[in-house]
Order: sequence, then structure tokens, then C-alpha cells
Amino acid sequence: MALIVQKYGGTSVGSIERIKHVAEKVIKSSTRGNKLLVVLSAMAGQTDALINLSKEITQSPDPRELDVLMATGEQMSVSLFAIAVKSMGHDCCSLLGFQAAIHTDHTYGKARIRTIDSKRILRELDTNGIVAVAGFQGIDENRNITTLGRGGSDTTAVALAAALNADLCEIYTDVEGVFSADPTICSHARKIDRISYDEMLEFASLGAKVLDIRSVEFAKKYNVPIHVRSSFTEKEGTMVVAEKKEMEKVLVSGVVSDKNEARITMSRVPDRPGIAFKIFEPVFKAGIVVDMIVQNTSVEGYTDLTFTVPRADFRKTIDLIHSIAEDIGADNVLGDEDIAKVSIIGVGMRNHAGVASKMFETLAEENINISMISTSEIKISCVIEEKYTELAVRALHDAFGLGDEKAEA
Repeated sequence: MALIVQKYGGTSVGSIERIKHVAEKVIKSSTRGNKLLVVLSAMAGQTDALINLSKEITQSPDPRELDVLMATGEQMSVSLFAIAVKSMGHDCCSLLGFQAAIHTDHTYGKARIRTIDSKRILRELDTNGIVAVAGFQGIDENRNITTLGRGGSDTTAVALAAALNADLCEIYTDVEGVFSADPTICSHARKIDRISYDEMLEFASLGAKVLDIRSVEFAKKYNVPIHVRSSFTEKEGTMVVAEKKEMEKVLVSGVVSDKNEARITMSRVPDRPGIAFKIFEPVFKAGIVVDMIVQNTSVEGYTDLTFTVPRADFRKTIDLIHSIAEDIGADNVLGDEDIAKVSIIGVGMRNHAGVASKMFETLAEENINISMISTSEIKISCVIEEKYTELAVRALHDAFGLGDEKAEA
């Protein structure tokens, strides 16, 4: 008997018929002798609808009350799922985040899981065999309902799999796995059978929407194997696992693009100790995530500083940086929202030279200018003009031989 955690996203439970379909899949696995812990997202579009409902009252709803409201989406999903399972003649129990004892910090809207007390879940699994837990939500030390942010149900599932020492965590979504590129950009993109935690972390952080990055962090920390697969087919998906030696033979695993970035440049910044802290401390305090940072060589005591932030935070950041620039005596602040980041990822880069050169050559051949570059052991990212994103992805995908020959044929 295996203990399996299954997570179903919003599209997988987007209607009553789809909820019934999920119930049938879960029952089928349960009848093979497995214990099933099922984590559900809100029905597709439900969370946005709830947020919009609150904004009919005010554009700035109270964060605590907004979390209480948003958590009702998952409550609806798990209760309907449990009703469906029971209507098919099987036992099932639904639990909300607080009932499942998912303890978080008190950051409303972006809470992080601290601990999980698994006693209630294990008791219900022994009694019912199937337990449905609301994803995306938890409870803080003052017993307030919290939510984990977008993609939080993935994190709920992997955290529960770790806490329960589950045999497998299956993430069911509307795609068949992790691909070498976005199939809507590259028609011959290849489904990756196995990918390492580190590669998946890079995929998630660089724009791939298959898994929430926090769920991959949990999986790596607690060595939880994840199977990413479609809820609409029976095909095998992609296994996300610890790195193995044979994975290093693959030079590049995939190409990822992200259009949700913006670039900010401060010109003639005084080049002296403490300036970087003065610039970025207010940005970090405002909850803005800074990605790539490039500082030019100092000339006559001045330098230029360029960095990228999420496009959604661009206006907020540019206003903040204008104020900082005036305070430190920088000359000017420039911003650009028409950029994109294109990245290649692969653990094989650690032991192979010439990958960066090939990437730069490929972009040059397509007459695509690179304005910023960032690297790690297993990834190279370039900032380019947004209008060239799809062209860059396809060119790099072909240059590194990532295509599925069957799809091409």
C-alpha cells in the first residue's frame, strides 16, 4: 500500500463534470490499495472572481479579510469533491487548511508554511482512505486564516507529501509535463521525462508556469519525488527528482522566456561604499523582488546601475528609485517595460564549455541584441527586446537540438 498525494489545479476542477472526473481518477487509484491525499485548487477563475467581488467595495480590501474570502474558493472545491466521491460509494473526508493543521506565518496573501501537524490527516486516512485538503491556505499563530499566494496549492501538496513521508506527489495540471520550451512557441518542443530539482527551480523562476517555485524548494529540501502530469490523459508526465549522474550528459534541457519583467537604470550613481544598500534596501522593504543587476565600471567616481523587477512592480519601483536617486545625487533614472528574458537551462552546463558562446552566436545570427546577461552553474539568461522573444526561443531551441523529431515530422 502506497501513500500518494495528488494535487489538481483550477482547470482540472473547473466544472462539476471535471470534479466528477477527478473523483473517478482518485477512486481508481484508491481501489488499487493506495491511500490518497488529494489537494485541490479553487475552480478555474474563482479566486479572481472573489478578488473582484471585494474590489466592488474597495480597491484596497483589508488583507486579513481578503484571505478569509479567497480561502472559500478551495473550500468549495474540496467539499464538492468529497460529495462526488461519497456519491460514488466511497468514503472521503474534506479538510480545510486549519483543520489539516497547516501552520503558516502571518503574511496575508503570501504566507509561508512553517509546520504541519499530520495527526488529524493520518487519522482520517486510516478511517476513510481518501482525504481532500484545501490547497493555498493555512492558519497563523493567532488562528487567522492565511493564503499562500498564486501557485500555493502546489506548495501545499508538496509540503504535505514531505510531512506525511508520502511515496509520491502527483501534480495534475492542464499540460502533460515539463517541456523543452513552451509548446505554443515551439511546436516541436519535447516533453522531458526526468528533470532535476535544480533545473526545475530554474525553470520555475525564469518564467515556466508548470510548478510554483516554493513547491520545488520543498521537494528538494525533503527529497519528495514529483510527477507532473495532465489530468485529462493517462500519459506519463515528467518526474522531478534528485540529480543523477546521467542527467549531466544532457547539455541543455530547455529554453524558457519571461515577458513579465521591466528594466530600470540609474545613471551617474556615486561610486562609494554603502550606495548599493541605500538603493536596494527601500526596494526590498517595499516587497519588490529584484532579479538581474549590472553595474558598470566606475569612471571618475561615478557608475551606471541597471536592474530588473517584475513588470507589475515597475511603476511602484520607478517612483521609489526617483526619490532614491535624488537623495544620493544620481543624475537620471530610465525605465523600459518592452523587454523579455530568455534563458537556457541544463545541469550539463557544469561540465561543458562553450555553451554561452553558442547562445550568443545564435542570437547574433538572428540580429537580436543582448542588453543584460546573468549566469549560474546551470543557466544563462539574456535580456532582449520583447518583440524578439518567440524568435529567440525557437532559434535557441533549434541550436541546442532540443526538438521532438516525431513532432517535427
